[in-house]
Amino acid sequence: MLPTSPVLIVQGRRLRRDTPRLPDAAQPWSGSVAGADPLHLLVLGDSTAAGVGATTQDAALPGNLGRELHARLGRGVEWRAVGENGATSRDLVERYLDTATGAAADLVFLSVGANDALALRSRGGFVHDIRRIITRLRAASPASTILVSSLPGFSQFVLLPNPLRWNLYLHSTSLEDAARATVSAFERVHMSPPPPKYTDGFFASDLFHPSESGYRDWAKFALDDAQANGLLTPLAAADRQGSPRG
Repeated sequence: MLPTSPVLIVQGRRLRRDTPRLPDAAQPWSGSVAGADPLHLLVLGDSTAAGVGATTQDAALPGNLGRELHARLGRGVEWRAVGENGATSRDLVERYLDTATGAAADLVFLSVGANDALALRSRGGFVHDIRRIITRLRAASPASTILVSSLPGFSQFVLLPNPLRWNLYLHSTSLEDAARATVSAFERVHMSPPPPKYTDGFFASDLFHPSESGYRDWAKFALDDAQANGLLTPLAAADRQGSPRG
């Protein structure tokens, strides 16, 4: 956990005060990519599930994941997003799991943890909630593949002043290490590696959330990794066994 030194407290308050608050992506938070035998994609999480930094969800994470999946698998994609700007893993457990599990999914992309780091949550609390989220998702869609995003690379956030940036990076790395060990205990659940160096234009105007090109880069990175680890192969088969839709 971050030390609560006066300089970190002051920097944190100034950051919250001065950072522009961008809106969520416009409704609807569901859409599709045309194609045969469409798979069902759920994006669940925080501001990145809410599409903050993009004008629409089609230009944010869900739409970009859908197009990447279509290009790699040759299938249509029906996608939806569930979540809230600022949500922690505890918020997802308490307010969004019922909605998220209300329809079966073939692939779930879980993006959470940034706000747990910002809220200085403990490793134990974060891991407990991650386990509950994955357990509920798996119960609702037993045959699904679940991809869990790594936490943001806070060391690359020029918006964050030091020592806040470095301390937040250390705390987020600790949370991620604990979550990665938990995720590895589940079958067909995989956590992405830490992000590479962010490209020019990755961040939106608030220098905190991804831009539309940032979401495109992120979707490609996450699915490159998933494909390299064999996690997309079962989704490519038209005669999948145990499909959540039978």
